[in-house]
Amino acid sequence: MSPTSTPVCVESVSSRRPRWELADVFRRYGDAYRQAHCLPLRHLKVMHAVEVCRTSYLGGHVEQCDACGYQRSACNSCRDRHCPKCQSLAKAQWLAARQTELLPVGYFHNVFTLPHELNRLAQCNGKLIYDMLFQAVAKTLQEFAAEPKHGLGGQLGFLAVLHTWDQKLLDHIHLHCVIAGGALPFDRQRWTHSRENFLFPTKALSQVFRGKFLDLLQKAFAAGELTFPGRAAPLGTPQGFRDLINQLWKKPWVVYSKKPFAGPEKVLDYLGRYTHRVAISNHRIRRVENQTVTFEYRDRKDGGKRKQITLPAEEFIRRFLLHVVPRSFRRIRHFGFLANRSKQQNLPRCRELLGVSEAVPEPDELDARELLLELTGLDIATCPSCKSGTMVVIRRLPSPSSNGRRWTTIKPEILDSS
Repeated sequence: MSPTSTPVCVESVSSRRPRWELADVFRRYGDAYRQAHCLPLRHLKVMHAVEVCRTSYLGGHVEQCDACGYQRSACNSCRDRHCPKCQSLAKAQWLAARQTELLPVGYFHNVFTLPHELNRLAQCNGKLIYDMLFQAVAKTLQEFAAEPKHGLGGQLGFLAVLHTWDQKLLDHIHLHCVIAGGALPFDRQRWTHSRENFLFPTKALSQVFRGKFLDLLQKAFAAGELTFPGRAAPLGTPQGFRDLINQLWKKPWVVYSKKPFAGPEKVLDYLGRYTHRVAISNHRIRRVENQTVTFEYRDRKDGGKRKQITLPAEEFIRRFLLHVVPRSFRRIRHFGFLANRSKQQNLPRCRELLGVSEAVPEPDELDARELLLELTGLDIATCPSCKSGTMVVIRRLPSPSSNGRRWTTIKPEILDSS
């Protein structure tokens, strides 16, 4: 097999894919972008993973119907969390686990946003800035929850999901927080319900959030933990950093409180759309041609109308790579009585105080077929030809990447063979 081309499986399980995909952008224009830009290894790995996902480069298997003999090829996935094709099963498994943690209370949705003045700093200090954002938000919410004057006087339970993009793939760093409507008091003797349609005043939240984040930022600067390469260099001087802090203190920070969820079951509907996705999904990409990429976006300034934008392929790739997550970074985190280290003790106590006598059982270990059947009603093993037989693996397809060619280039001409 030539090291300069990798054939895509002729027929795959994912034959109902969108007309255009992120992989098509990288396959057609990725080589030129890599040659024109000095990219960090993390970006190179993400581009490569998306390019080879579900192609014969990663190997696969052949399935045959045990009733009619119909055959199809299925290629392996890259499993990179930036790949739009690889998150369906991970999302389904994660949502199944979250189902066991829902309480019979209302849920609130708050969004904490960093000012755009921090974008340059975040681009070269991503992990540190994102960690600060999680810390500042968690401390702010728990401080308000602990204060009796806000009606709770206890510990919140919430999860936070990091997003770094807007609908046009530009920098927009914010946390989506899904918060249980109540608190577990520190004496653990009762459950304190929040008000039905109001949790905390957003203006006060934004002021405390700003103070806590800037305190963390100044401590990091004093400790020499921040780096200031390239365009961020002016911020690295004592005067430049002071000017940035003063500028950030003067402007209002945005904390947005969305309409509360209409019941716990709606929480999972929301989480399914927001958790396991980075920057863009394939169904938003409309055309990949003539060195351009056209994709759909929702214009928040025009009542949420769906519109299309066309970018040069180079600019599209640049914007997407802005949102590559630092290695091993956790975009989804749990806090308070939902924190991983304590929820095994806290959740049963919360259910007991809420009058839910029996703990929700943990889901059984299900394989991909069983899990997708349970959640969507779709049996991926059913023969698409006769609709009655079961597809059975009859042969494994080896991966040429095992020969050491980990950075094989995907040429555009393979698109015609899929």
